[in-house]
Amino acid sequence: MRASRLLSILLLLQLRGRISAEELSREFEVSVRTIYRDVDQLSAAGAPIYAERGSNGGFALDGGFRTKLT
Repeated sequence: MRASRLLSILLLLQLRGRISAEELSREFEVSVRTIYRDVDQLSAAGAPIYAERGSNGGFALDGGFRTKLT
């Protein structure tokens, strides 16, 4: 389940742009802490994910990064 969630997070970020941890936790029905762990794992695997703080913040992919996954 975790691997599919990691790929889904990556694809959602690619499609939607910036998404908050709260939105992702609702989408995947997991805790916000789990989303933070997942994002850490994606980052460690080389995905260029960054976080912005604030009311309009969230996670996003750096620059024009695109996966070859569909």
